[in-house]
Amino acid sequence: MNKSLTVDLAVPTGSLEAYISAAAQVPMISVEDERELALLLQNEGDLNAARRLVMSHLRFVIHVAKGYSGYGLPQADLIQEGNIGLMKAVKRFDPSHNVRLVSFAVHWIRAEMHEYILKNWRVVKLATTKAQRKLFFNLRKNKKRLGWFTQAEVEHVAKELDVPEATVRQMEERMSGQDTAFDGYDTDDESDFRPAPAGYLQDMSMEPAALHEADNTEAHNNNLLTNAMGNLDERSQDIVKSRWLSEKKSTLHDLAAKYGVSAERIRQLEVNAMKKMKGAMVA
Repeated sequence: MNKSLTVDLAVPTGSLEAYISAAAQVPMISVEDERELALLLQNEGDLNAARRLVMSHLRFVIHVAKGYSGYGLPQADLIQEGNIGLMKAVKRFDPSHNVRLVSFAVHWIRAEMHEYILKNWRVVKLATTKAQRKLFFNLRKNKKRLGWFTQAEVEHVAKELDVPEATVRQMEERMSGQDTAFDGYDTDDESDFRPAPAGYLQDMSMEPAALHEADNTEAHNNNLLTNAMGNLDERSQDIVKSRWLSEKKSTLHDLAAKYGVSAERIRQLEVNAMKKMKGAMVA
């Protein structure tokens, strides 16, 4: 095995700059060494071989993470998520396919970074479906200037990504929004005043007046129902109660057996009773 693989591969610690510097000093490995280490991991479960494969590709994760610096998220976190993807790739890597680990791992690295970005770029998740996720990242690449897309730009992006124009507009609106604290922000700058949702998103259901009105409405409806039931004959009352008001509701066949008629006759009596009750309650 190449002697370069026998050096101390301590995990870099400290500041982000120190980590990047230490990762850059970890020696790269050749195709032969990569295959040998991958076979050791695959056949013998050699964790030291897995660690060497991971360490030799840390600089690639850093390189990928730099490509997502425009999202305003900590680069250290992006690198950490990318390293998780790298470790998943190493675990699944099959050297028999004659593909370099870096080519196989890039999918896993980007997938973890994408998931982290989508979860943390906004409080409310912007993209939930696979199509929305694809549109989210490609939309940022296609947006070459500040401001809203023109109609021509919308048409171009929709055609390039094979999505409806309305979907492009919707995602652009989501990405242009900003998170707002529910109770607002403490600021003395009048020019920076923004109305807080707490001021206009009020739950009126527990207001005394609303509660009193709800109680009155419920009592009124109960009285109407009682009076409407009282206008039915005894058998119809029993059918309605058994079918709709009992905890253990009866079937049409249960009531048919009880009254010695067909299930269809019970259904007809139920329909007629409901019509009579509806007429009495709206009168």
